[in-house]
Amino acid sequence: MNLPPLTQAFVLHFGEMGSRWGINRTVGQIYALLYLSPRPLCADDIVEALGISRSNVSMGLRELQAWNLVILKHLPGDRRDHFTTPEDVWQILRIIAEERKKREVDPTLSVLRGLLMQQPSSEEERHAQARMAEMHGLIERLATWYEDVKRLDTERLAALLALGARVTRLLEAKDKVVGLVRGGRGAAAGE
Repeated sequence: MNLPPLTQAFVLHFGEMGSRWGINRTVGQIYALLYLSPRPLCADDIVEALGISRSNVSMGLRELQAWNLVILKHLPGDRRDHFTTPEDVWQILRIIAEERKKREVDPTLSVLRGLLMQQPSSEEERHAQARMAEMHGLIERLATWYEDVKRLDTERLAALLALGARVTRLLEAKDKVVGLVRGGRGAAAGE
């Protein structure tokens, strides 16, 4: 690699993590390089920086475009395509979440709905269908939660994430208030 040590360490790490995220090493490295670059890069720049083949760079860029994670830029006086990433890390998070939902969650929900519509022919299938219904319910709740959260502006989303485990105290306080309100109604009704 033809990169400064700090950049190289980040690019290598993203390459290693890529395989854990379901993308290949080269795609992870290309994305990391584009993310850190202060200017849009063309395929030749990426080949030179990472020391990988032009065909691997082209395939990696196509995959990143399919994920909507890179932005195509045309520079004045240069006929080559240049690529960069969104500047806002929150926008990147939103893109990744939306793409993963489309590729992983939505197809799973679709399959589960189809399987739950079928008539079970044995006790074993009834048991399996009941377990699938539990999974469908959980995934459906998560998908609904995601749809609500994705509409939050960045400031509110950051605040929600900053709450962390403190949100449990908020829920406990809500439960106490609901209990008091219900207890108060019962006392009023019993009078």
